[in-house]
Amino acid sequence: MGRATLLVIGSGLKVYREYLVAPISRRARAAGLDLVLLNNLKPTWQKEYFDEVVVANVFDSEVMARAAREVAARRDVVALMCWDEPLVLDAGLLAAEFGVPGLSARGVRGCRDKELTRAELTAAGLHQPGFALTTTVAEARAAAARIGYPVVVKPRAMGASIGVVFAADEAELTGAFRVALAASEVDPGPYRASVMVEEYAPGPEISVDGAVHKGEYLPLFVARKYSSDHPYFEEVGHMVDAADPLLHDAELVRTLARAHQALGVEDGITHSEVRLTDRGPLIIEVNGRLGGDLIPFLGRIATGIEPGEVLFDVATGQRPDTAPTRRAVAGIRFGIPDHDCLLRAIHLPAPGASPGLVTAAAMADPGTVLRLPPGGYLARHSFVVCEAEDTAGCQERLARAAALVEPVTEPVGPADPRAPFAMPAGLLDVDE
Repeated sequence: MGRATLLVIGSGLKVYREYLVAPISRRARAAGLDLVLLNNLKPTWQKEYFDEVVVANVFDSEVMARAAREVAARRDVVALMCWDEPLVLDAGLLAAEFGVPGLSARGVRGCRDKELTRAELTAAGLHQPGFALTTTVAEARAAAARIGYPVVVKPRAMGASIGVVFAADEAELTGAFRVALAASEVDPGPYRASVMVEEYAPGPEISVDGAVHKGEYLPLFVARKYSSDHPYFEEVGHMVDAADPLLHDAELVRTLARAHQALGVEDGITHSEVRLTDRGPLIIEVNGRLGGDLIPFLGRIATGIEPGEVLFDVATGQRPDTAPTRRAVAGIRFGIPDHDCLLRAIHLPAPGASPGLVTAAAMADPGTVLRLPPGGYLARHSFVVCEAEDTAGCQERLARAAALVEPVTEPVGPADPRAPFAMPAGLLDVDE
């Protein structure tokens, strides 16, 4: 058997994930573990951190599994981790197959399949919306009539609010269903071409990143979510406050712990989305991965908790230290055009150009067409991250920094309604 190895499936974009990979690499080397990446594209920035990179189509379940098993045949795989939503299911099943810490086969299915999430949480007695899985407009209409309007229509398994649409009545349902179904068809896994119809739950939406060690749920940080207006739920920003009182809200923490127990999650980091309703916290989703949109990066700035180290600990079977070492507020705001456009250039504020500015980065290359829903999703040309002592100060700093971003665009014609759904530009890393 070869050297003890931590296998990572899918790295993601440098701008989104290097802050995780760097501490994971340090911890692996300190522990005497090799770090091996199984990635869909040739390595670029990843070379600095990984001892080996295996290139394979990780978005093909059979190809990914075969490549991972080949690594396990020549190396002693003692840990496995994955933070890319489309890959979480297959990675979780491989962790169970290899006998290393992970969400568990039951847990990863419960997180990835939104219908199963709803069913398991409802059966456990947790407050949940009415729901139904549908594959046709007729089924969706019947389900919405039974549940009662307004409803939310969403793909059965998709992330980043892609294909999630609000429908106030039957007149809006048909279009909403078609948008959600088109988005669902890009999923290569077992949950494609199916749509959830759910009762709409009003109230502020938050997300909670938490670690799970041998079934014990440990909340890390709460992010307050800022979304676009209905009918779509595009996320335009997030804010993490180390002193957020929700971290110590007994009902919320108890609800999250019960939900993870009901889903059978054993070891890992999860990203739970929650609505704060007049009936108490309602879990919208439990994702079997770290939060996206740089939320864990905000958590690190605000609390001092290093999410990469927490992920390393739970993946290697250790109970993580989740005690905060800082008390600040950090936020992110995305630059989104107000109309479909072609991005020609993007000018960003330099470090120090605005108070509290931590970083600013482009999210799309010149020549990218940015389309708003339903013609496209995640039409982000940039982001700014700021920190402050309180939420009001952070909001003000984000607004000032965002005002310094200067996109150069030109208008484009409407999207072809007959064109198949395409994943947003920039979600995958690029070849060297």
